[in-house]
Amino acid sequence: MQKDVKKGEFLKEPIRHIEIKQHNVVPMVEQMADMAFQARNLARAASIVDLMQQDKECAVILTLAGSLISAGLKQVIIDMLEHNMVDVIVSTGANIVDQDFFEALGFKHYKGSQFADDSELRELAIDRIYDTYIDEDDLRICDDTTAVIANSMQPGAYSSREFIVEMGRYIEQNGHDRNSIVYKAYEKGVPIFCPAFSDCSAGFGLVHHQWNNPDNHVSIDSVKDFRELTKIKIENDRTGIFMIGGGVPKNFTQDIVVAAEVLGYEEVSMHTYAVQVTVADERDGALSGSTLKEASSWGKVDTVFEQMVYAEATLAMPLIAGYAYHKGNWQGRVARNFNAMLDAKTVNA
Repeated sequence: MQKDVKKGEFLKEPIRHIEIKQHNVVPMVEQMADMAFQARNLARAASIVDLMQQDKECAVILTLAGSLISAGLKQVIIDMLEHNMVDVIVSTGANIVDQDFFEALGFKHYKGSQFADDSELRELAIDRIYDTYIDEDDLRICDDTTAVIANSMQPGAYSSREFIVEMGRYIEQNGHDRNSIVYKAYEKGVPIFCPAFSDCSAGFGLVHHQWNNPDNHVSIDSVKDFRELTKIKIENDRTGIFMIGGGVPKNFTQDIVVAAEVLGYEEVSMHTYAVQVTVADERDGALSGSTLKEASSWGKVDTVFEQMVYAEATLAMPLIAGYAYHKGNWQGRVARNFNAMLDAKTVNA
């Protein structure tokens, strides 16, 4: 009982997701264009994301890396999905499963402190992401739920997209919170890919599922992920990418241009528009900080409308997405429902 009381003292102030619809940041962002350093870079990035909205032939791919949903950015992404500002999401598994699906199940992330005693947190089964807390007992329920979903599916190899569609269906059928990225994407037919899907709660659930069904189980085919996202590029040649963080989602998305060429579609276009928000440095040669101009040398990104923004995501994403939302050029964009296209291709294959 004493332990529960102590735990409750830590888990009492939930993270609240910022609402871009409530704040018209257009005048401020436009003034930043006349400043210097990252303010000017951010203003140009916002204008490029807005160009993606103006270009009705452009399929917009949002990539997510880093702890974003737990930090309060969930509603930004839901609003972009709701208003057809995003057509595809490529993400780390943690954002989609441990954080968004976790909240759809009724759980919360909590305000914490980076100066907390981590040994004490461990004793109380509280996980820390910098200044944010997660109840480990709740997270284990999320792990177990992914195993329940896997157990309900026909054995076979699925893309992460197909499994996440089943997660959306689970939310719908079990009366969970529909104010969810997973559910909104399910409703809109927006594919969500997690190329490293096992690196999250889904991994624990799938390990449990496979351990108990060694000869007849669900598995995730990362090559199928790559093939499906490449199909989207082939079917909708004009693309823009809005990248939050770097890592696997960034590279996976950039690589589909090369993959299409390998498949014989040599006239496929590089990504026409590209914006990346990152705090990573380019000097170590790592991918997360590599510039979009560097990506052009690989034939992945055009350099006419590209912009790096060296800023932390919780600061930059609401300003850039909020600018594009309040400019209103998403009006007239239609839901592309790439899920239906991919499922039809799968049936016909």
